[in-house]
Amino acid sequence: MSAGPSWYDLLGVEQDASADEIRSAWRAAIADLDPSDRRFRSYNQAAEVLLDPASRAAYDAGLDGPVAPAAPAPAGDPVAPVAAVDPVVATAPAPAEGTSADVEDRGRAPGRRLPVVPAWALVVLAVLAGLALTVAVVAAVRAPEPVSDKGGVLVEESAEQARAAAVRAIVPVLSYDYRRLDEDAAAARSYMTSAYQDDKYDPLFSLIEDNAPGTQTVVGAQVVDSAVVRTGRDRVDVLLFVDRPTTNKQVSEPIVYKDQVTVTMARVDGQWLVDGLQTTPIQE
Repeated sequence: MSAGPSWYDLLGVEQDASADEIRSAWRAAIADLDPSDRRFRSYNQAAEVLLDPASRAAYDAGLDGPVAPAAPAPAGDPVAPVAAVDPVVATAPAPAEGTSADVEDRGRAPGRRLPVVPAWALVVLAVLAGLALTVAVVAAVRAPEPVSDKGGVLVEESAEQARAAAVRAIVPVLSYDYRRLDEDAAAARSYMTSAYQDDKYDPLFSLIEDNAPGTQTVVGAQVVDSAVVRTGRDRVDVLLFVDRPTTNKQVSEPIVYKDQVTVTMARVDGQWLVDGLQTTPIQE
């Protein structure tokens, strides 16, 4: 048995829950949360792992080992940067130097007594803590704007801009019509970095150009839901759930494929562009 809460516990679903049940639980969990809330990021990490079949299988196999952390309490800093947490394996922090756990780990001689803290020292510490809290509250009330990251751009605002850019970009990036491939490719390239275009998109689209006219394939893209899962100063990962209705010369009624897409957005000259993309089919 696991020694602590798992991603399933975090979302309130059973370990054998379907992808639809996990997705519904995730959406309900983040519905009323601000993106800067640490619980929001934890729920997104849980969804990212459990809605990817390969990641979920690896996570399930390791449930007897390290477990995921419980949802943290709301952060005091409304725009605290997202910590780089491994969503599959999270380990508990080691006890701080000098704590009772640290002393017990090293062992201590029988009869050894720990130093007694004078009562006056505890009073002084309490007073100092109260002063620190008062200063923090006053600073928060007087602050005209939320705290900004090192680049001077609000973390929350920056992440939302990247998410909105990803939602706009994913439609042309994943869509094409065999009757207008040149126009579709040009539209898609306007939303991506030159590195991603050269290394990933162009080689893939050349295969589409070779095959789509013969099969008369038309692929669309519709964003069902989206959320920021990781943020950095100039890079943001966005999780998207995308429906892709597809037709060809043999199928006139669109077949809707459902994908979970993780898009890495990079800020280049003030503009958020696609710099990485991983697509995983959602098993129905």
